[in-house]
Amino acid sequence: MCALFGWLDYKHILPYNVLKKLTQALANAAEERGTDAAGISYIKEGKVTIYKRPRAAHLIRFNAPDDTKAIMGHTRMATQGDKKHNYNNHPFIGTAGETSYSFAHNGVIFDKDLRNKKLIPDTHIETDSYAACQLIETQGKLDFDSLKYMAETVEGNFVFTVLDQCNNLYIVKGSNPMCLIHFKDIGLYVYASTESIMKNALNKVGFHKFDAEKVEVVEGDILKIDENGIVSRAEFEYLTASSRFGWYNSADYYPIHEELLLAYCGCYGVDSSDVELLLEYGYSCDEIEEMLMDTNLLHEALRDIKFMCGEAVYEECCGVF
Repeated sequence: MCALFGWLDYKHILPYNVLKKLTQALANAAEERGTDAAGISYIKEGKVTIYKRPRAAHLIRFNAPDDTKAIMGHTRMATQGDKKHNYNNHPFIGTAGETSYSFAHNGVIFDKDLRNKKLIPDTHIETDSYAACQLIETQGKLDFDSLKYMAETVEGNFVFTVLDQCNNLYIVKGSNPMCLIHFKDIGLYVYASTESIMKNALNKVGFHKFDAEKVEVVEGDILKIDENGIVSRAEFEYLTASSRFGWYNSADYYPIHEELLLAYCGCYGVDSSDVELLLEYGYSCDEIEEMLMDTNLLHEALRDIKFMCGEAVYEECCGVF
């Protein structure tokens, strides 16, 4: 579980020191989904620039140039690829034809099958997310078509963000969460993986005082925001692995996701036995992940289970609630 965050400033009304505070506030708030590493990408003199470190966001000072038009950020909870090797951390850099770009991902990608099929070459980068970045490179261009190919080829769950050398920001929305808002009066788009990250960051810098509208981004959307704030869209077919491959058994996927939930639930003060019980009673991994973000939802679900199975059985399974 990781977090994506960032902004695109197309009217250049706000002082940059305010945008700098926004970047740090977003990064710090995004720690709720990962503290193993954090990084940002921006365009400096027409070139993609990445600054990332294997530490929590609040321990990093993100300083981009004063004329920065867009920031693309990521906080990481490492699942594959040692965070101590900084090349395993997000964002990644890629080149598709004549276009350079940075790339970040929230979710899980099953990259081994892609490499076994020779769709992408082997690499020293161990992180599963990088496979999607490589798929774009194989198309020799960065546009809706290459992003559609990538999104329909990867196996797993995801939201991807891409920032190219011309300050075009792309959001590719799979089943993972994404919140995007538009401050029309001041010419600013801001995004974060969850509404809680967004609210915490905006409150921190006082942006909650500005009028904003939510931009709808749904599963299967590819959204592009150019440096002038113009939004364009395309779609891709978001296929589960079971519908893409007849031999695929969904049980092959969920144990992996479940294992991740059980591994990191303790970071939120949630006992793994509670997560196991929720899984046993039919809650999906995505639902449980949402509960980790909002313990009120978690407690409500556990109360429901207690009611269904009886207090004595619940206490035997998980202790007194």
